[in-house]
Amino acid sequence: MANEKALFAAGCFWGVEAAFRQVPGVVDVTVGYSGGHTEHPTYRQVCSDRTGHAEAVQIEFDPARVSYGRLLEVLWGTHDPTQLNRQGPDVGTQYRSAVFYLTPEQEAAARASKERAQARFDRPIVTEITAASTFWPAEEYHQRYFEKHGMVGCAIPAPEDSGRPEDEAAPSVNRSL
Repeated sequence: MANEKALFAAGCFWGVEAAFRQVPGVVDVTVGYSGGHTEHPTYRQVCSDRTGHAEAVQIEFDPARVSYGRLLEVLWGTHDPTQLNRQGPDVGTQYRSAVFYLTPEQEAAARASKERAQARFDRPIVTEITAASTFWPAEEYHQRYFEKHGMVGCAIPAPEDSGRPEDEAAPSVNRSL
C-alpha cells in the first residue's frame, strides 16, 4: 500500500509538527503554508496576515500503520479547535484551525471526526474543513525546528474560556527560544 498525505493547520506549525512526528506510522512531516492566495510565500509574508495562508503541516503516513481517522484524533488533541484565528497568544488567520482534505474520503472522515470531537468541548469547534490548495513548504530553518533547537514542545494551554472541559487539562508551554 502506498503512503498517503494529510494536510492540517492548528496554530504554530512547530508544535504541530513535533506532535505528529511522534505518531507511529507517520513517515514524514513538513511544515509550510496552505489555504491562501500567494504563491511561494515566505514566513514574513504569511505573518503579515495578507497572504490568506495558514501555518500548516503536510503529513506523509503509511495507512497500513496509522489511519487518517487516527491522525484527525491527534489533530483535535494538539490544539484548541474552538479558538477562531488564534492559538493562545498567537493571533491571526495564519494560526487558524483547518483540515485541508485531499480526497472526498478525507472530507467525509474529517466532518464525521469533527462532529465526534465536538462532544469534548463546551464551545463550537471552528476548524474549517476545505479542499486542499497548494502546499508551500516553509523555509528550511522551520523544518524540525524543535529538534534543531533542543526543544521538547510548544503546546499552548487553553485560556480560561476556551470551552475545554475542566477535567481535560491542556498541555504546558515550552517557549524558550
